[in-house]
Amino acid sequence: MHRSIATVSLSGTLRQKLEAISAAGFDGIELFENDFINFNGSAAELGRITRDLGLSIDLYQPFRDFEGMPEAQFRRSLERAERKFDLMEAMGAPMVLCCSNTSPATIDDPALAAAQLHALAERAARRNLRVGFEALAWGRKTSLYGQAWDIVRRADHSHLGLILDSFHTLSLKDDPAGIVEIPGDKIFFLQMADAPLLDMSVLQWARHHRSFPAQGDFDVVTFFEKTLLAGYAGPLSLEIFNDVFRETPNRRTAVDAMRSLLYLESQARERLARQASAASAREASVRARRVCDTIELFNPPPIPALSGVTFIEFAADANSAGTLGALLLQLGFRRVGQHRSKDVVLYRQGDIHLIVNAQPDSFARSRFDLHGTSVCALGIRTDDPLGAAARATAMRSARHESPTGPDEVQVPAIVAPGGNLVHFVASSLGSNGLYEADFIMEDDVEGDRLKVPKAPSVGLTSIDHVALGLAVDQLDTWVLFSGAVLGLEPGESLELADPFGLIRSRGVANVDRSVRLVLNVSMSQRTRTARTLSVTGGGAVHHIALACDDIFESVAALRANGVRFVPISANYYDDLPTRLDVDAVLLDRMRAAGVLFDRSATGDYLHIYTESFEQGLFFEAVQRIGAYDGYGASNAPARMASQAQE
Repeated sequence: MHRSIATVSLSGTLRQKLEAISAAGFDGIELFENDFINFNGSAAELGRITRDLGLSIDLYQPFRDFEGMPEAQFRRSLERAERKFDLMEAMGAPMVLCCSNTSPATIDDPALAAAQLHALAERAARRNLRVGFEALAWGRKTSLYGQAWDIVRRADHSHLGLILDSFHTLSLKDDPAGIVEIPGDKIFFLQMADAPLLDMSVLQWARHHRSFPAQGDFDVVTFFEKTLLAGYAGPLSLEIFNDVFRETPNRRTAVDAMRSLLYLESQARERLARQASAASAREASVRARRVCDTIELFNPPPIPALSGVTFIEFAADANSAGTLGALLLQLGFRRVGQHRSKDVVLYRQGDIHLIVNAQPDSFARSRFDLHGTSVCALGIRTDDPLGAAARATAMRSARHESPTGPDEVQVPAIVAPGGNLVHFVASSLGSNGLYEADFIMEDDVEGDRLKVPKAPSVGLTSIDHVALGLAVDQLDTWVLFSGAVLGLEPGESLELADPFGLIRSRGVANVDRSVRLVLNVSMSQRTRTARTLSVTGGGAVHHIALACDDIFESVAALRANGVRFVPISANYYDDLPTRLDVDAVLLDRMRAAGVLFDRSATGDYLHIYTESFEQGLFFEAVQRIGAYDGYGASNAPARMASQAQE
């Protein structure tokens, strides 16, 4: 498909926006009028710049408050339109977006609106231009696509068609099913936008909180599918009004935008292919087959089947590596391997593998050139590492090639948003195959070079989830990356109370919950999360949750090893039975151990947090009972308040 984006969706000057859009691989733009008004150049110059960048100007927008007006205003608007047509001819824009009227002077008369739009289309036709009519969700008389289509149908002009916008339809909970009955050649343009579900004025919602497809909560795939089934074959475009995007570096926003369109196309293609392969001769199947035969929708490698986090790698300087190593021994890990060619040490407990990388010239140290410790890479297990990496690159993620020594395993890797690495580790390597190839394992070494005191295991078994602290402008990027690249599904978006502001939190996970990430954003600069970000220089892992089978046994062993936990107020335990029906014996055990408790309709969650050790990083021990699927979010304020009082 021809992929386009509205210039209002990105930050920067118009020239900077165009360069970012071109670099991301788009075919064209929707030119937002304010961007041109403030452009230091003529319409013809703008046309040359866009063509030099390999872009077309697909749409000039918006043309406001036209249809259904008293005669005097209508005549003035026709002259206003002629001046816009002059500009469009000079720059090479073939279509103008005319949005439904919001003026109090609008007359509620569809026949009048159709007649006036017919006159506008007639003026456009003289210049071989086209007019697209769009229903604004807050339009004074026309707010639904069905109403707009009725007016376009009445106007009956070949140079007048319908513009569809997913936000305007889905924000009003209008049913997109009727789009299928609109002739495809009368749909002139398609704009896509997602959004979180918010309870607010639709106008404010539209102008400040739209997002790219797969970043919000709308069913944009169905909307796109219905438009394709109608026979639409024109541009696929994005029109995103978002306050955060307006201040985010536009190169990153443009990459997110392209990734969202590719993901949208691939999701719709899969759905249509299933319909087309149905044996039924129903009209829906026939339409789906026609779309699959005539429109080239993006077809990337399949979403990878992930089966767990196989390792977490820390970048550390020499001093911090020793401090972290001592803590890991307290946490019950054993130092089990030394890398064959680098200053990298492997620690293990249960199915948990933690790698401490202190190699000065490694990617980890160069990318995370900080004093202290930071998580620099995750290893994720999959049956098809090459396929997973291929999908990631198809979805606009950068590949990474790590330097390897003789006989060391080359693990496919990509760069995640913010610079961390994600390695795709073959399931066929088993629990030890990767490490036995790259590390001198302790049992293979004669003498005492790797012999260190072996603390007994404390019952930690696997990595339950990894929590990241992100800058505000990184949350939507990570939600999109998690879904489009890794196939992780987003959970509920929550707001948590830190003593110094709000934390917005959202979990993403695969279907079997073997890979879970929690994305946290501080809405204030004073929270602990925000202060951690100021030290680490961007998005970073701020805590790692480790699963166990009996949290009370694990906590007792950890305390015996000298591990210090975040103290929880006695008031928390006094209040807990007023909110949840907790057995008195269990409550006493939790109080004595410092363990927190949460309950859902499907199970219980017991957890405890260690004190932070460097740059705000800490660990969490968790025990899931039943089918509990959350992250103990109700207890986050207790943890954050306690940390603030340290």
